[in-house]
Amino acid sequence: MDKNFAAYICTGCGIGDAVNVEDLVGVVTGDGGIAECKTHAALCSAEGLEMIKADIAGGANSVVIGACSPRVMTEEFDFGNDKIVSRASLREQVAWCKPEDANPEFTQELASDYMRMACVRAQKSELPEPFQLEETNKNVLVIGGGIAGLTAAKEAAKAGYQVTLLEAGDKLGGKAVNWRKQFPSQSPWTDLEEPTVPAMVADVEADSNINVRTKTEVARIGGAPGAFQLTAKPAGAKSEWDAPAKVGVDEQDKIDKGEMEDPNAGLQPYADANPDAENFGAVVLATGWTPADVSEYEHLGAGKFDKVVTNAQFEKLANEGKVPANVVFIQSPGAEEHDKDFPYCNSVTSMVALKQAQYVCADNAEGKAYILYQHMRTPGSMELFYKSAQDTDGIFLTKATVTGVNEEGGALVVEAKDTLLGEDVSIQADMVVLAAGMVPTTAASPTINLAYRQGPAFLDLDLFDGYADSHFICFPYETRRTGVYACGGVRKAMTMEETIDDATGAALKAIQCMESADRGVSVHPRSGDATYPEFFMQRCTQCKRCTEECPFGAIDDDPKGTPLPNPTRCRRCGTCMGACPERIIGFKDYNIDLVGSMIKSIEVPDDDEDKLRFLVLVCENDAYPALDMAAMRRHPLNNLIRFIPVRCLGSVNMAWLKDAMSAGMDGALLLGCKFGDDYQCHFVKGSELADRRMVNIAESLNSLGIEPERVKVQQVAISDFNEVSTVLQEFVEEIIELGPNPFKGF
Repeated sequence: MDKNFAAYICTGCGIGDAVNVEDLVGVVTGDGGIAECKTHAALCSAEGLEMIKADIAGGANSVVIGACSPRVMTEEFDFGNDKIVSRASLREQVAWCKPEDANPEFTQELASDYMRMACVRAQKSELPEPFQLEETNKNVLVIGGGIAGLTAAKEAAKAGYQVTLLEAGDKLGGKAVNWRKQFPSQSPWTDLEEPTVPAMVADVEADSNINVRTKTEVARIGGAPGAFQLTAKPAGAKSEWDAPAKVGVDEQDKIDKGEMEDPNAGLQPYADANPDAENFGAVVLATGWTPADVSEYEHLGAGKFDKVVTNAQFEKLANEGKVPANVVFIQSPGAEEHDKDFPYCNSVTSMVALKQAQYVCADNAEGKAYILYQHMRTPGSMELFYKSAQDTDGIFLTKATVTGVNEEGGALVVEAKDTLLGEDVSIQADMVVLAAGMVPTTAASPTINLAYRQGPAFLDLDLFDGYADSHFICFPYETRRTGVYACGGVRKAMTMEETIDDATGAALKAIQCMESADRGVSVHPRSGDATYPEFFMQRCTQCKRCTEECPFGAIDDDPKGTPLPNPTRCRRCGTCMGACPERIIGFKDYNIDLVGSMIKSIEVPDDDEDKLRFLVLVCENDAYPALDMAAMRRHPLNNLIRFIPVRCLGSVNMAWLKDAMSAGMDGALLLGCKFGDDYQCHFVKGSELADRRMVNIAESLNSLGIEPERVKVQQVAISDFNEVSTVLQEFVEEIIELGPNPFKGF
């Protein structure tokens, strides 16, 4: 586009008091290269906006605004998709964070650098052209016919979309078909209710927008949002795309010696798609959960006594009317693990025990149910359900450590200690029920057998105990694979009511995904972003780093190793851009040259040791908001620091850091989301990848004769707004001790 620039500086909210606005205007019209820069006391006011819109009507199409943070007033300063808007945060990052003893000269230099960078961004940015599929499919595939799958299918169908529902079993309903009763869902929250699942099944089977296919499983899913390709198979049947079996070291040794047949022989997990595959726009994963394996707890009689069963088995027995008179419900493994629960136990398993205890009393006039627990969880209104169980004659609850289950004279005997009664107890029972937890199906197998370069399953599910989620707190329903949305037990343990809400959300996310793919924009977390990574393939060396480091499988490669982008899978994080050593990947408004030019526009004094310069590349999701909130609280930020927001630390190309240090910057900090055990990164692995890349930058700095300590990665959460000022100051002080960059002045 032929650009016509217009620039504006707001003097309100303390900006005019903190800096010399007239000098700042001179920076924009001088170094910034923009012919005219106007000022206003409140650019976001009706009068201020009218001034900008009048210039746009006169032909301006690239607008530079020095005012508040680009995270606020987004609607006010949105002048249409055909306009470029570059904003400098003079309020939060200059006026509101100014130290009380700030040198006015330093503050002015800070504001000047931000305006120069904003001008460069406007000059280097280009309008994006949305990626358009030749044809976007808007049918929804729902995998799993339990409560979650039934709900997702029904809600998508109600919204007017065609749905195909796959169920591996011979009928719909999932585990709920074995339910005798379900939890209370309304006041007074004390009475068990008749199962409503049969009615849900009938509604789905009668819906003309839903194609139900039982005894059917996924053989393979390829493609991308708006163009997924499904190859189905009869439940239990083998397929050429089946995921390889997990083979242990000992088994592999036997295979190598010819002593054992290879279970993966003949399988082609990443073969080309079936030309007869069915097309879908988005996928809802509702494959649920399986009961946790409790066979290891031999001291509780698991696998030893027929009358020791899991809670899932007991529910089926209760539905068949086979409830004995004396039952002990064990919620924790006891023995040496006296303060632990069974794996994958949660509030649902607590409430299941309360529900099943009521069966014992309902079916037996003298029935007695004993619930032995370490933790009883009944959130929200279900606390009333818990209290009603406490008040039920025949139900006994106590915190206790179970030491063993034995058989004496045909009856089971449960031994427990450390009870609330203050004494050890021995309970005779007709049956013992172990609270087996709810293990998501994705913990054990790929479930949907994706045809992605990264393999058929979701990656790094150990971070989430096997649950299929991308970022549980900030982006529910999303998996590591864009366009595949998880709900129900595969996402977390839930009650029926929670599952219904969850599945509704997943269905709406799937719809949003298809419609976004149709418009050529990103779904999440950069919703509506029309940019996507573009590749200058002539310089590609087929190193495969972009394909390997993309957290979302958005880049495949051909047999020669050349990247094959899938733009509708892309989350627009830019991790591929940060990974590329040849710097051939970029976005229209975010690329190596653009950010590199912003860094170069920062003035680095070479003759004043008091004027050191520090570059901080800031994650836009956690660190940048934390800085804004710190400024709102008037926490001072060192005015020798220059902040540049980045989409993700994973997008930081090492070239930026090398250029910054070569230009005389005294220190560079990457400020991003937390990774590891305290994982919070919006783009899964961005911060972690940036941290790994520090090894390479350290080697490069050493070769230049620059201390590697001058560049580092720091993790912050969005809630660290009270600490981020201290974190930054400590980094500055570390560099001050090292002294100025030896490259300064060269």
